[in-house]
Amino acid sequence: MTPTQILRRLQQNERLPERSRQRLRLRECGLQGLVACLPEGTVSPQLCQGLYKLFLGADCLNLSDLLAVVQLSLQADLSVRLDICRQLFHLIYGQPDVVRLLARQAGWQDVLTRLYVLEAATAGSPPPSSPESPTSPKPAPPKPPTESPAEPSDVFLPSEAPCPDPDGFYHALSPFCTPFDLGLERSSVGSGNTAGGGGSSGTLTPASQPGTPSPLDGPRPFPAAPGRHSSSLSNVLEDGSLPEPTISGDDTSNTSNPQQTSEEELCNLLTNVLFSVTWRGVEGSDEAAWRERGQVFSVLTQLGASATLVRPPDCIKRSLLEMMLESALTDIKEAPVGVLASLTQQALWLLRLLQDFLCAEGHGNQELWSEKLFEGVCSLLDRLGAWPHLANGTADLREMAQIGLRLVLGYILLEDPQLHAQAYVRLHMLLQTAVPARREEACYVLSKLEAALGRVLNTSSLESATDEAGSPLAAAAAAAAAERCSWLVPLVRTLLDRAYEPLGLQWGLPSLPPTNGSPTFFEDFQAFCATPEWRHFIDKQVQPTMSQFEMDTYAKSHDLMSGFWNACYDMLMSSGQRRQWERAQSRRAFQELVLEPAQRRARLEGLRYTAVLKQQATQHSMALLHWGALWRQLASPCGAWALRDTPIPRWKLSSAETYSRMRLKLVPNHHFDPHLEASALRDNLGEVPLTPTEEASLPLAVTKEAKVSTPPELLQEDQLGEDELAELETPMEAAELDEQREKLVLSAECQLVTVVAVVPGLLEVTTQNVYFYDGSTERVETEEGIGYDFRRPLAQLREVHLRRFNLRRSALELFFIDQANYFLNFPCKVGTTPVSSPSQTPRPQPGPIPPHTQVRNQVYSWLLRLRPPSQGYLSSRSPQEMLRASGLTQKWVQREISNFEYLMQLNTIAGRTYNDLSQYPVFPWVLQDYVSPTLDLSNPAVFRDLSKPIGVVNPKHAQLVREKYESFEDPAGTIDKFHYGTHYSNAAGVMHYLIRVEPFTSLHVQLQSGRFDCSDRQFHSVAAAWQARLESPADVKELIPEFFYFPDFLENQNGFDLGCLQLTNEKVGDVVLPPWASSPEDFIQQHRQALESEYVSAHLHEWIDLIFGYKQRGPAAEEALNVFYYCTYEGAVDLDHVTDERERKALEGIISNFGQTPCQLLKEPHPTRLSAEEAAHRLARLDTNSPSIFQHLDELKAFFAEVVSDGVPLVLALVPHRQPHSFITQGSPDLLVTVSASGLLGTHSWLPYDRNISNYFSFSKDPTMGSHKTQRLLSGPWVPGSGVSGQALAVAPDGKLLFSGGHWDGSLRVTALPRGKLLSQLSCHLDVVTCLALDTCGIYLISGSRDTTCMVWRLLHQGGLSVGLAPKPVQVLYGHGAAVSCVAISTELDMAVSGSEDGTVIIHTVRRGQFVAALRPLGATFPGPIFHLALGSEGQIVVQSSAWERPGAQVTYSLHLYSVNGKLRASLPLAEQPTALTVTEDFVLLGTAQCALHILQLNTLLPAAPPLPMKVAIRSVAVTKERSHVLVGLEDGKLIVVVAGQPSEVRMGRGWGGPSNGAGRGAAIPADPTQPLRPPGAQQPVRAEAVAVLAAHLPGVLGRDGIQPY
Repeated sequence: MTPTQILRRLQQNERLPERSRQRLRLRECGLQGLVACLPEGTVSPQLCQGLYKLFLGADCLNLSDLLAVVQLSLQADLSVRLDICRQLFHLIYGQPDVVRLLARQAGWQDVLTRLYVLEAATAGSPPPSSPESPTSPKPAPPKPPTESPAEPSDVFLPSEAPCPDPDGFYHALSPFCTPFDLGLERSSVGSGNTAGGGGSSGTLTPASQPGTPSPLDGPRPFPAAPGRHSSSLSNVLEDGSLPEPTISGDDTSNTSNPQQTSEEELCNLLTNVLFSVTWRGVEGSDEAAWRERGQVFSVLTQLGASATLVRPPDCIKRSLLEMMLESALTDIKEAPVGVLASLTQQALWLLRLLQDFLCAEGHGNQELWSEKLFEGVCSLLDRLGAWPHLANGTADLREMAQIGLRLVLGYILLEDPQLHAQAYVRLHMLLQTAVPARREEACYVLSKLEAALGRVLNTSSLESATDEAGSPLAAAAAAAAAERCSWLVPLVRTLLDRAYEPLGLQWGLPSLPPTNGSPTFFEDFQAFCATPEWRHFIDKQVQPTMSQFEMDTYAKSHDLMSGFWNACYDMLMSSGQRRQWERAQSRRAFQELVLEPAQRRARLEGLRYTAVLKQQATQHSMALLHWGALWRQLASPCGAWALRDTPIPRWKLSSAETYSRMRLKLVPNHHFDPHLEASALRDNLGEVPLTPTEEASLPLAVTKEAKVSTPPELLQEDQLGEDELAELETPMEAAELDEQREKLVLSAECQLVTVVAVVPGLLEVTTQNVYFYDGSTERVETEEGIGYDFRRPLAQLREVHLRRFNLRRSALELFFIDQANYFLNFPCKVGTTPVSSPSQTPRPQPGPIPPHTQVRNQVYSWLLRLRPPSQGYLSSRSPQEMLRASGLTQKWVQREISNFEYLMQLNTIAGRTYNDLSQYPVFPWVLQDYVSPTLDLSNPAVFRDLSKPIGVVNPKHAQLVREKYESFEDPAGTIDKFHYGTHYSNAAGVMHYLIRVEPFTSLHVQLQSGRFDCSDRQFHSVAAAWQARLESPADVKELIPEFFYFPDFLENQNGFDLGCLQLTNEKVGDVVLPPWASSPEDFIQQHRQALESEYVSAHLHEWIDLIFGYKQRGPAAEEALNVFYYCTYEGAVDLDHVTDERERKALEGIISNFGQTPCQLLKEPHPTRLSAEEAAHRLARLDTNSPSIFQHLDELKAFFAEVVSDGVPLVLALVPHRQPHSFITQGSPDLLVTVSASGLLGTHSWLPYDRNISNYFSFSKDPTMGSHKTQRLLSGPWVPGSGVSGQALAVAPDGKLLFSGGHWDGSLRVTALPRGKLLSQLSCHLDVVTCLALDTCGIYLISGSRDTTCMVWRLLHQGGLSVGLAPKPVQVLYGHGAAVSCVAISTELDMAVSGSEDGTVIIHTVRRGQFVAALRPLGATFPGPIFHLALGSEGQIVVQSSAWERPGAQVTYSLHLYSVNGKLRASLPLAEQPTALTVTEDFVLLGTAQCALHILQLNTLLPAAPPLPMKVAIRSVAVTKERSHVLVGLEDGKLIVVVAGQPSEVRMGRGWGGPSNGAGRGAAIPADPTQPLRPPGAQQPVRAEAVAVLAAHLPGVLGRDGIQPY
């Protein structure tokens, strides 16, 4: 006997006292409490049947209990739910009053409609009507920030004030449709390849609260429906599948109709039940009644998106609408005259729903355009007499007629011959009566017919071409097209006849074939449709009028239905909450007696068990950490135990930065977690409800305690105190700075703040180094080793910035010359070690300065007093003064730096850092066009309005935001007014964009309580992200810098399971790019070009005013609608006022996730930037330097100088780019270093530009090269037969040292410049050193050898100058199987790249020497040596490889471009043999043995300019630091200097240069600007008139010091 049977018998037992029987009847909690507390699991038929009998056996029917039983059956199998449907059907049709009572129950739409679900509900899921349920019909209410920080809402509101919903401004349209798009109306309804994708696809409305299905969600794909049919009461009764009402449901089966499946029977029964309750139970015909009915359709849409139904939801909706049409027509026929008005209103609302349904879900799904719907609409409108009111009449009848016309045209576009034939007849009748009365209706109909006719004519022409091949299918298709044409042409003819004057055909179509009496009109009109006159008339006259008509009619209806569906969702949410409250009350009453004690005990045991498992896992992972590092080193492809099958590499973002502060590099993620559990938890969202933690409510309790009432204008700037500034003026004594002895200066407890963790530790500063010791209990593996310890030379410290951490002035950020940076927070006490006397130890500041700020300032003071020689601007003042002292604003205004560089520098000065996600660098949205196939940066319309905050970039939101600000008032007086409750830059926003890249993936999962966020809320599409900003003023996220340089974050390279979109069921993988971007790299490149465009340059200062400038705070911010929640501003919260440690830490965590406003750098309007033309005129007026050749590639000119007179090749010619100049020697010439193949060293004088010289540069040849007595030769001997190779030479950036390889003894030698004295020779390689390379910052040198190894050497510095190499290498890199042929190194990106003679390129890290990746350039069957390697400023790897198809065949050469992460970006076959390669800015310069200099685009390897022909083969290529000259060394010893012409020529348009006026300086003969440069002896190398003028004005100058025009 089941429990329900026992309970039922006890209720009927008369021996029990009446009081006990009343308690057994569950009067207080009802069946809801019992059902809510039933154990989860499969629900049996006996349980449901027993509960249903308990419901029937009650004294009075409680329909709330009935819904509880139905809700329980949702967890049961299909047979159980079918039995419940049978019971419901007989109850409703046996007791007609039940439908009215049932319609008054809260949430009946949701509960009943869920019976359509094919599979049982997941065990453990919350009640379907719960507001937190993922199937809730309306966006869930805002959660506390700790639960959903990815979408923070207006938090910290006092409990007395209601919390406004930041996403409450959603635009919930029809549950049938995508957002209103008139463009879709012009395409075929039957087309399957439409933009909307049919009723089962679309885009999620960004304003919808993620975590719940969107109101626009479509259903999942279903198998094809078995033909077009409808459900009605007569269908069900005629099937005979239902037993008589007198038969018990327990014994009912489906044996009476074996052809009908259980799913079909369930669908038919439930459809009739829903129809009865919806149409008969809901009373009234006003909008409120239709809102009740509309909730059924809304729930169907949600279910279609989240579950599989017994029949596609579209078919169910169609059946309901068919039945409603049939009943509406019957009611009108049988109704007396007095109620006809209300029935007319009822019919109008029904037609509105039908229009929404067919024009949205019917788009692309012809199955929904049923014949019954067509007949029902036509019959209803005929009965009401609405057709004559199409042009004039009452509003209701006119609207019904317009809807009918739209649907008739929709049926015409169908492929079904029967349906569109009926539609043709109906439309022809309408054309004869009412439609062409006005120009607007005529243009609308003509546009639709023309679109269909054009498609048919195109199909006919295509099929005719195919038919020539004799295809039967083509013949059939052509016949079908001809048939449709035979219908359409008469319709168009009738329309043109009827609307001749309204359409203006007399002047619009003068060549129109006569429509009256012409026997050939059919053929003539088809031919006329292809004429330009017809197309022009349609495009210029008909289409605009049609579009305006649609906007005036159907757009209004769309807006009305949008509000209607919003109201439906509101009511559905309200009723769901009310039902949930009732359920909770009943459950609580039942729980208090039985379940609560047991559940409490089970919870405690579960927590204890979880803690034990976590502890064991931590211990196990620590035990494996060290062994894993050792194993990877041995088993890597270059290790001793290299594996045959290497595992799939997984990647994470490195902390390495370029000099432009770009974090581009990915490194192997040895502890990769695919987060499968997080994906599973996301897909089962709601299975384990998240209970609000205590920390979630903490801000409400402690906000008032932490609030600071100091006005912003009284906030002191973050800077050192006067005493500290005075001490900085006292220089440290020589004994203190003794470089031979390292002495401890200061030690302080601190925290190293990184992206993934805040690491406690100890900072020590000595006279030579900065140390940090990791003090965490559990160490992890980092890029620099196990743990976060580091040691950095103080001489490499470049900048120190004052920083905030959690709104406290307690942090510093250290920047070193190799771009390494460390963010240190000082929450603890400081302990200083006196250097010479206690009086020199910085003293704590008295007064109101907080202790942590004092500690921070003391550390800062010591770093400044030590005064590292490589400091940039180590400002001891505030960020505002630092910006003024840097001169960055003036450089940007004058276009000396790019927009990206300026924004990055502003972020850095304002306290934005990569190390703290709550203070991540912020960049603007610059574009608003993410839908066009091409991006036209010359069109201002594609750009975002940078003068407005992102929250009001949509003008419609401005008034809403302003009203919210003005109406806000905190009763407690704690919260200041604000426009936005979220912030444009916070931790959750950064993780939102970088979710595909570790470690941000793990941080996102951690932030979301161990699960991935809802797929629709993730960053899955650039266009959707921008649309979210337009549709919701609550979404105010700006961009991050990665959008302008890092394409890898747009790809899901690690293969995370990010789920599927609810609307389209499309799997979320790589970010969907705009149509104008062909790849992530292309998107980044074009996006960066947009940032640097003229429009952005002219308006960027407006955005800077909002984020960093005077509009950030105060009245200007209020006027600009730019005020954010007060906790984001510095000085608004003082955490030290919170006395409770636990509460303070909780508030710190919330602020960390909420975001922080940058420091205010400017308090006056930011100056505007000069236009490109203005900047060019300014440079022309100043005339201070030579122009960059890469900006004037069409103005190139060449000179040559005889550097080596005996014809020995010139293998090296370069100007070191960081030559030191004192204040006195500013403007003096630089050193130009040349080396010949015989080892002849030349140190020449080089001046790139002097305004007193009429030519382009000044070059003075080294006088020591003219005599054999004074010549300086590099020490040899060299490897026999090869001489000196340019790849085995390197010059220090400061020009003080020359490093050489290629010596017979395998040594690496160091030569002093300019003297040419040998300083040292290091013999660590086992064979000849074949290649050398230096990093750009002058810290490391890498050497490659024939012994297949590479070595990384540290340069020694003294007084800021290079003095030699360390005696032993820092790293020895292994892995090559042949001699190393070329190397390159980038210290800032921590990468060493080497190529070998077997065609392999290997990437290692510099600091740890670990293997990263191996590249094998594509080529022929047999790879040859890698001859050249070069690294770009952003880590691009340019490889020049060789190969041959077979042994002995001709060698082929190729150029390959790889990204910093080893991804092949481009390849270029070379027809010439390369001999020299260099990379600068965005260009590759390639010299060849065939005497040509090629300039290629770095990102594409495409030619940037025509090849520059030289006379002889090229041996070396170098670019000067100003990018104004290219130095080319030739095989015959000449030095070619390529320039862009004199500045006055380039900027002002002069044709050629003037005469020389200085000894040792040459003159230029420019090449014809319309012809490429030619070597001497070629046809027309220079202009004849230029030669004549040159000969007349330059007597005795040509040839002096070897300078000649080339």
